[in-house]
Amino acid sequence: MSSAPPRIFDRAAYRARRSRATRLQGDIFLAEDAAAQIAFRLAAVNRRFKLALDVHSQPRTFSILQPLAEAWVRTGFAVDVPSVIGDEESLPFADASFDLVTSVLGLHAVNDLPGVLWQIRRVLKPDGLFIGALFGGDTLKELRASFAAAEEATLGGASPRIAPFADVRDLGGLLQRAGFALPVADVERTIVEYRELTGLFADLKALGETNVLAGGRGNW
Repeated sequence: MSSAPPRIFDRAAYRARRSRATRLQGDIFLAEDAAAQIAFRLAAVNRRFKLALDVHSQPRTFSILQPLAEAWVRTGFAVDVPSVIGDEESLPFADASFDLVTSVLGLHAVNDLPGVLWQIRRVLKPDGLFIGALFGGDTLKELRASFAAAEEATLGGASPRIAPFADVRDLGGLLQRAGFALPVADVERTIVEYRELTGLFADLKALGETNVLAGGRGNW
């Protein structure tokens, strides 16, 4: 019997953060840039996708991807195309249902990433394509170090505030483990500088990416 994956993220809190971000309509330039990168790569593929699945992208990022397939199904709350109120960790679709699956900045906050990748591969047709973007590697490493140093100095120890992010080499291995043919994992680096910490916090809030670590501090 396989054991349940560890509960790293509070999934209910994450859904609430993403819903709040949609209502706020703040600046989500990082998500839009990630969607544009996905659209650019898909445009180079010499085929037309008939039915595609978008896994819980924000509405403004999905609008960038929508022209790339004839028809879409989305997880989450959508009004522009048929949607299923679902979660990234449980895809309620039959095997071999979709020609294309996309995901824009969502898979970094699942508790069972290997299982989610397996589900995505399961719902793809044999010649289907999955392409996604997620935060990884050194994302927010400066903020992580600053929080740790400040809490060590004031509280005598650090608590979880910044999510762990997968390394690109680990992601390539997970794609292979999930059964994808010809998996590719690479890095797109975007460096953003802030004059004030409040600007960074505002952008994270607009993305719905504030702290949702289970048992972590600073869940705002």
